[in-house]
Amino acid sequence: MLKIGVQIHPQNTTMAALRTAWQGVDDIGVDSLWTWDHFFPPLYGSPDEAHFEGWQILAAMAVTTAKVNQIGMLVTGCGYRNPDLLADMARTLDHLSRGRAVLGIGSGWMDKDEVEYGFPLRTPAQRPDLLAEALPRIRRRIGLLRPGPIGPLPILIGGNGERRTLRLVAEHADMWNGYGDAETIRAKNRAIDRWCAEIGRDPREIERTVWIERVDAELIESLATAGADHLILGLRAPYDLQSVERLAAARSV
Repeated sequence: MLKIGVQIHPQNTTMAALRTAWQGVDDIGVDSLWTWDHFFPPLYGSPDEAHFEGWQILAAMAVTTAKVNQIGMLVTGCGYRNPDLLADMARTLDHLSRGRAVLGIGSGWMDKDEVEYGFPLRTPAQRPDLLAEALPRIRRRIGLLRPGPIGPLPILIGGNGERRTLRLVAEHADMWNGYGDAETIRAKNRAIDRWCAEIGRDPREIERTVWIERVDAELIESLATAGADHLILGLRAPYDLQSVERLAAARSV
């Protein structure tokens, strides 16, 4: 059965509305619950709209939900936190969530986040290099932490870049998150499979997740046919939980 999830956008909203939304999503009974890791509105609306930090939201989600199987960031910008610290944060989230945490990570892309918060401004070519350096450190630190995670704490890597990001998916990820239409997702899945063949990994070990903006039966069916295992709906404020219910009803594709 196709898995479904919801990414609740922490933008143009209040904390009370966010909490009502994630608890409503939990009541509906989806497989996963996410937010994003930005410091300013990244995709739409005004840059001055209200916005909240994602990892604090994840901690609150972890202790106020019970039904969702996974909770994570879609996705953390790898340059925003020391990799060892990030591993420790994810391990702590795993304990707060009773073993449901996912460590979602990507190269990052938003210049304003880096400039305004005092991080080095990196080029699009430099960011995947930083991700490649961070992933082994994250794995190593998770192995050293005491106590360790109580759940599997899978690593999800987000991004569509076939030459670099998808190779890192093949090398390090338990889950991949991409975006696009069925043709795009089919091509990215083939690229992951090719990288897995090159390094000698079974591609079936990597769960394929796809971010979507709308609930559409034809889109859902086409993405499932293209190899998506798990669809994650981006949910904007004001949060329309009826769209989540429609997604839940379509999960048997």
